[in-house]
Amino acid sequence: MKIKGTFLDEISHDIPHQNWGESEWDKDFGYMREAGIDTVILIRCGYRKWQTFPSDILTKAEGCYTPPVDLVDMFLRLSDKWEMNFFFGLYDSGKYWENGDYEKEVEINKGVIDEVWSRYGHHKSFKGWYLSQECSRKTGKIINLYAGLGRYCKEVSGGLKTIISPYIDGVKNISQYNSATAKSGGVTLEEHAREWDEIFAGIRGAVDIVAFQDGHVAYEELTDFLKLNKSLADKHGIECWTNSETFDRDMPIKFLPIKWEKLRLKMKLAQEAGIENAITFEFSHFMSPQSSYLQAGHLFNRYKEYLKSIE
Repeated sequence: MKIKGTFLDEISHDIPHQNWGESEWDKDFGYMREAGIDTVILIRCGYRKWQTFPSDILTKAEGCYTPPVDLVDMFLRLSDKWEMNFFFGLYDSGKYWENGDYEKEVEINKGVIDEVWSRYGHHKSFKGWYLSQECSRKTGKIINLYAGLGRYCKEVSGGLKTIISPYIDGVKNISQYNSATAKSGGVTLEEHAREWDEIFAGIRGAVDIVAFQDGHVAYEELTDFLKLNKSLADKHGIECWTNSETFDRDMPIKFLPIKWEKLRLKMKLAQEAGIENAITFEFSHFMSPQSSYLQAGHLFNRYKEYLKSIE
């Protein structure tokens, strides 16, 4: 098992910003390539009033602030240079879909999809779309949201692939604003199977790839959930990857780079479940030699040693 892709977390939500410019990002793409990564996924183009590119749609509709740099353009140019596959992450309002107004979330994003494809679709590295609204359960109209946005992305871009990265409502599904690391109980395998069977049935043909986040359940439960996710995805013709998180959910300090032993275990369990591809959240903070976290560079070194050992 190797990590082949990483999210780009440039709209900082609960991870500290590193204040990089293009030279730092260019260097980081080189480190990614050194680690065997060939895919980058912009986790979201905007969140609430912050945005990664000067969107006319978001500025007018949501009063978003105009960024000093067009990061989407920069990431695509760097992806072209380093021969990466780039997936564009949609806008997360942080309010409409969370408050039940799924139709409004879809409406705004359709305008963003049109705008982005007309501006950036010519880049050779533009390979697909990431539906940034993360969920763990069949809540509200999440099926309609994923199906509507996925189909529209494909319609506009000539069928480029779409990805979602949901999470599991396990014992570690704790708010980042809470110092606790676990709760008393989580979703059962039976509940998870029933709900995601229904979700996958509703989004089939609109979503191509699912990469469940692997950090919300106890390690001893992870194998069963990974196998279940793979079997459900296979049943509905959806590719099943794993989002092998490179930050640690086991400590009250949120969030620090993960211990190499834990990351290695999670990758091993995913491989045993029959999953072939891994992405991570995320390289630049938690694995990069130039991360603001010193231990991230050490994780990079351990991962490089691991890659040599499996050649």
